[in-house]
Amino acid sequence: QVSFELPEYTANADALGTLRILEAIRLLNMEKTCKFYQASTSELYGKVQSIPQDEKTPFYPRSPYGVAKLYSYWISKNYREAYGIFASNGILFNHESPRRGETFVTKKIVSAAINIINGKIDCMYLGNLDAKRDWGHAKDYVYGMYLIMQNSKPDDYVLATGKTTSIRDFVTMTFHYIGIDIKFKGSGKNELGYVYKNKSDYELNEGSIIVKIDDRYFRPSEVDILVGDYSKAKKDLGWTPKYQLKDLIKDMVDYEIKVFENEKK
Repeated sequence: QVSFELPEYTANADALGTLRILEAIRLLNMEKTCKFYQASTSELYGKVQSIPQDEKTPFYPRSPYGVAKLYSYWISKNYREAYGIFASNGILFNHESPRRGETFVTKKIVSAAINIINGKIDCMYLGNLDAKRDWGHAKDYVYGMYLIMQNSKPDDYVLATGKTTSIRDFVTMTFHYIGIDIKFKGSGKNELGYVYKNKSDYELNEGSIIVKIDDRYFRPSEVDILVGDYSKAKKDLGWTPKYQLKDLIKDMVDYEIKVFENEKK
């Protein structure tokens, strides 16, 4: 969503930034001594043309960020083919961790959940709960990036889990780990999430509304579903994800609880 508000900055950083680095490698005659990794993204697929998405799936970006990253993807391939630079694209699906930035929905959900159970806020505000993403643990993906760079030749690889989860289900799983079961009622922009059962030690009344929809968090052009096929990375690199989504949520929630407790001291 942020890239819609800052499209020129997004293009300058995510598109031209890549070109500048590649040009530096070329101008300094470092084609044979330097390896370049382009941090590509599943947002390239945007309005998906097939499910799941792999290296041969046509791109259809739906945000200034996705469009800028599409330039980076192709300029990396171009410099690889034109100048012999070891330039590889890692088309990474959503990789999350406790270090995720506040503007990303997973971090926002987990952080808000901890604030809710501790009475700091009443509820969280989200956009399209039906949007589905292929969420994996950053630990797996960083290792995948390493393997891409150790490969004998540069190439382009999808890194993903092959599983997709809705934002609604991510919220449900987050609270379930804490010991709170939530349910949703209503539909569209009137949908609400409420406490169904509280089996935790936190004081949160059953029936309390803790999730609301806010128009501000809807994209002008939405990406409805992303799920990757990592078969090529598995075949060429021996890479497979080891962490499950529940492991990721545990790491993120435990971290946020620790941060909250440290701030109280």
